[in-house]
Amino acid sequence: MNLARLIRRQLLSLSGVGLMLGALFFAAALTPTLIPRSYLTQGVLAGGCFAIGYLCGVLWRRLWHYLELPEPSARARSIANALAAAGCLLVVIVFLWRTAEWQNSIRTVMKMAPVETAHPLKVCAIALVTFVVLLVLGRLFVLVARFLAARTRRLIPRKIANVIGVLVAGLLFWSIASNVLISSAFRALDSSFRELNALHEPERPAPTAPGRTGSPESLVKWKELGRMGRRFVASGPTGAEIGAVTGRPAHDPVRVYVGLGSSDTAQSRARLALDELKRQHGFDRKVLIVITPTGTGWIDPSAMDTVEYLHHGDVASVAMQYSYLNSPLSLLFQPEYGAEAARALFAEIYGYWTTLPKDKRPKLYLHGLSLGAMNSEKSAELFETIGDPIAGALWSGAPFESRIWRSITDNRNPGSPAWLPEFRDGRFVRFMNQNGPTVPPDTPWGPMRVVYLQYASDAITFFAYRDAYRAPAWMNAPRGPDVSPELRWYPIVTMLQLALDMAVATNTPMGFGHVYAPEHYVDAWVAVTDVNDWSADALAQLKSHLAAAARKPTQGSADDDPDRGG
Repeated sequence: MNLARLIRRQLLSLSGVGLMLGALFFAAALTPTLIPRSYLTQGVLAGGCFAIGYLCGVLWRRLWHYLELPEPSARARSIANALAAAGCLLVVIVFLWRTAEWQNSIRTVMKMAPVETAHPLKVCAIALVTFVVLLVLGRLFVLVARFLAARTRRLIPRKIANVIGVLVAGLLFWSIASNVLISSAFRALDSSFRELNALHEPERPAPTAPGRTGSPESLVKWKELGRMGRRFVASGPTGAEIGAVTGRPAHDPVRVYVGLGSSDTAQSRARLALDELKRQHGFDRKVLIVITPTGTGWIDPSAMDTVEYLHHGDVASVAMQYSYLNSPLSLLFQPEYGAEAARALFAEIYGYWTTLPKDKRPKLYLHGLSLGAMNSEKSAELFETIGDPIAGALWSGAPFESRIWRSITDNRNPGSPAWLPEFRDGRFVRFMNQNGPTVPPDTPWGPMRVVYLQYASDAITFFAYRDAYRAPAWMNAPRGPDVSPELRWYPIVTMLQLALDMAVATNTPMGFGHVYAPEHYVDAWVAVTDVNDWSADALAQLKSHLAAAARKPTQGSADDDPDRGG
């Protein structure tokens, strides 16, 4: 009986305005954004949005009272509340009814099978649990703030004491969250990823050929490469496999990788990478690519296999690990590590490359995916290379915080869409998606070629904090080919939806979201590295071959590539 009275008292204490505004936020959270959602992620998102809407309603009522604005009569307030509650309930019911249709609008453009139901009852149950948890935390914060305010009210004016109580409570909760919960979780995750990094897969034995990284003759020990490094150097096509597809003689590509276990500093690992690259005669190849991996050190095979086929194996690539964490965690906890490692590796490779005769050295390119793209952007400043420029760069899925990408996108040519910009005359930088570039292929290039490969459905690229208060430019018509026509902007809610989309951006079919397909890399590498010895039919056959290989279940699963794209 006591429990029933407690529950009833808590229900009666809820804010009517907060509940109505929360219901509208809940309904808006059911609308589509970029990535299809499961009922679990939809429920958590909707519950979180309900809580934020409720908080906005509570703050609105508090502000109204604080400003001593006129209150309507009890009768008018009751009628208005009843009408508003009925309207909000109707909106929620209609939106729940359309949820499956909205999710299918995303699945259709991504060529996924439609769903028959969005499981509205499960969504509501999960949302309710999420809201209750957040409500309890919110009320606990209020109790702490009131307690602190009451203790300081004896010494200072009441309103100042209330402000101090809120500020101190906020600092206390933030300290507990960051120094206890987040730090503990970080240490646990770092240890977990470190152990995962050390795992030796039995299907990838140490190479025995002297020319391979990790072999007995290599300067880099096999066990120090890390899991992602071993995967990179042990995979990829051989010269024989390339020749079987192209029908031409081909080299075995050179792949150099240095893991975190090889040395304590980024500078020493970079020097080791340079020495290993020289040992394998990487500077004798036609193409040399400096790769910045994603957070855990993962390198997208769709990108590197592609360029090795296009240049008949006459390619050397070099990469260096900078973290054990996946990209979102690495960006959150170790944002400076990736940029430091990328700059160190580029400085070593570029410094030696500039000493070689220009007519005998390879063409030098940069590459990075996701966080690797952002850090690769930072690896070389223009003024450092203007006297002896590199040949270009291919950056795919650049995160929204990428400095150069953001500047070019914001300064795109008038009339070009934000999801696939055109920049000036296209001589320096071009953007590509599933349908290729925005400019004709015969448009002349300048001395350096930069291509951004990006999908309109990639939230990691198109998220922005300002989406909370204004609609993003990429939502304007015309929209990207892989974006739902049903997508609409809602204040605050859209930003939260896109934040969730970032977390699940690699759960899409290949060629959408943050999972980049080899056939799209073909067009990008052809443009960047000036491939001109392939016919259109031969390129089409190569795309089909690479697409079929990449979409095999053993190669394309999220479990096999836990840091895929991120």
